Formats: sequence, C-alpha cells, structure tokens
Amino acid sequence: MTLKKFTTAALASFAIMAASIAGTTQVEAAEKTDFKVCWSIYVGWMPWGYLETSGIMDKWAEKYEIDVEIVQINDYVESINQYTAGEYDACSMTNMDALSIPAGGGVDTTALIIGDYSNGNDGIVLKDGAALDAIKGQNVNLVELSVSHYLLARGLESVGLSEKDVTVVNTSDADMIAAYATDDVTAVVTWNPLLSEIAATPGSTSVFDSAKIPGEIVDIMMVNTETLADNPDFGKALTGAWYEVMDLMAAGDEEALTAMAEASGTDLAGYKAQLATTKMFYTPAEAATFAKSVDLPKTMQFVAEFLFDKGILGEGAPSPEFVGVAFPDGSVYGDTNNVKLRFDTAYMQMAADGAL
Repeated sequence: MTLKKFTTAALASFAIMAASIAGTTQVEAAEKTDFKVCWSIYVGWMPWGYLETSGIMDKWAEKYEIDVEIVQINDYVESINQYTAGEYDACSMTNMDALSIPAGGGVDTTALIIGDYSNGNDGIVLKDGAALDAIKGQNVNLVELSVSHYLLARGLESVGLSEKDVTVVNTSDADMIAAYATDDVTAVVTWNPLLSEIAATPGSTSVFDSAKIPGEIVDIMMVNTETLADNPDFGKALTGAWYEVMDLMAAGDEEALTAMAEASGTDLAGYKAQLATTKMFYTPAEAATFAKSVDLPKTMQFVAEFLFDKGILGEGAPSPEFVGVAFPDGSVYGDTNNVKLRFDTAYMQMAADGAL
C-alpha cells in the first residue's frame, strides 16, 4: 500500500506553515547522542521500519555509542512538518517534497541516502484513447499538487501539451477507484496499488508512467544539515544500518521481505510486485552514482519550476530559483546565497568504500 503521496495535496498550505515553523522553532544543531528519525509507509521506505524492529539500527547505533529511535508516522506530510519543526533529525521524503517544505521553509536539509525512484509506480490511464495525446480536452482526476500532478505535467509536455489543454479534478486517492468506475471519469493519474487495479479495468489503457521519466520521483532519507555536520556518527550509523538491510533485500531474504510486506499491509507477492516498479538502489555505489549524474540537476530544475508554477516553492518565492540546490560536484541550481537542499554522496561513498 503506497501512502507517501496521500496528503501531498496539502502542500500549498503546509509550505507556508513550514516557513513559519522554520523561522520560529528550529533550534541550532549541536553535538548530541540521542536522535529521532521518522518515516511513513511506502514500498521503498519499509526498510526503515524493519531496521527498528529487527534490531539492526540498535546494533549500528551501539557501534557509534549513540541512540537512534525510528518512528513511523501515518501522515506523510505531517512527518515532514515535524521534521521541519525540529522534532526529528531525519525524515523520509521525495525530492519534490524536500524542496517545497523544509528547504522552501528555510530548513537546511541534506540528502543522506537516496533509496529509490519510481519506475512505473505512478501512471496515467485513459478510458478513451490509446495514446497520451488523446487526453486533450478531458477532465483528469488526480490528487492535486501531488507527484501525480507533477507526472501529468511531465507527460503533457512530452506530447506538446500543457495543463491548459486539460481540466484537473482534485480527487482523493481513497475515492479514485470508485470515481473511475463512473461514466464521467475518463482519465486518471495515480500510483500503485491503485494504478494496477485501474489499469486492469476492461477498456482502459495505461498511456504514460514514471518509467518514462526515470529518476525524477526520488525517495530519500533527508537529514538536518547542521545536525549531520555536528554529528557525523549519526550519518554513519544510519547509512551502515540501511545498507545492511539493502544487502538482505538484494539477496531475496524472505524473512526480511515478508516482515516489510506485512508491515505495509500486503503479502510477500504484493510487496514484490511493488518493488518491480521501484528502482531500488541496493548498493551505496549505485546510489552515489545516481546522485552524481548530470540528470539530477535537470530533474530538480523541472521540480522547482513545477512548484513555483503552483505557488508552493516557499512563501513569497520570486522565481523557481528561490531555493538553492547543491549537487556533489559543487554546482548549484538556484540562489547560491540561499542553498537549503544538498545532495551529498559522502556517507553513501563511505559505505561503498567499506569505511563505516
């Protein structure tokens, strides 16, 4: 069951709130020994829950003489808000939401571990039309301001259309399947497992999915930059524990995979089906290579432009370049004097080098 995008439609109001939170409650980071990490249910984030229940996180925390508590929060956006407010030191989120909420709200945030990207988990389905360009003039049901909205924008762009060529109808994911069963709904954008069920409806055609924009909807463990700088052992413990679980998943460890499946509300077969449309980075070298790719800055520009167009790139943002995004090669997209989102491969590289 994929919940990470469930409440992203609230981004506009939350981004404004985050800006206020960042300016009033964030405390200066310092050296410490106790840390809190939050996450929410999604196929690529289930390892965080398993880290806590299996004792793997405790083992790595003990190695570095610290304590790390990993907490599941059922409301995805609320987890990011609590991270932004300083209640948590790290939080799982997408690249888009990291830019719009904590970074857009002024909280300097670092991408510690790039876990995966959607590779078919998100898609566009039509009742009438065998290709995406047939969507022109139709109402399109989706969770507004979510990554589904972003996927629609990228899809329309690929066939020379824009959002003005369709009418977006904001629809809760809880209502999506029922809505699609009605005659009035002819086009939807959604994510798995809803996507698979809708696409299997007779007369339906999947015309565009996230596999056509690989690497753009990215799932990451984000960490407060100052906390990480003052407490490098925290970063080492998190990274070491994560890749121990990645080794288990890559080896097909059924005990670990079944535990993750059950925690996400499905069975082993269902969880494996979700993994099939998720590009997991099982090795730190693979994740670091992705972070260093020339495509990531382009993706973040697409994301920034989308967020700015929707009015959710920080309060009073004058342009898509309002927030600076730094990349491993030292380059920056956006305002170099307002860098608040950083892609740093240091800890993933330590894991790749066996230096943890």
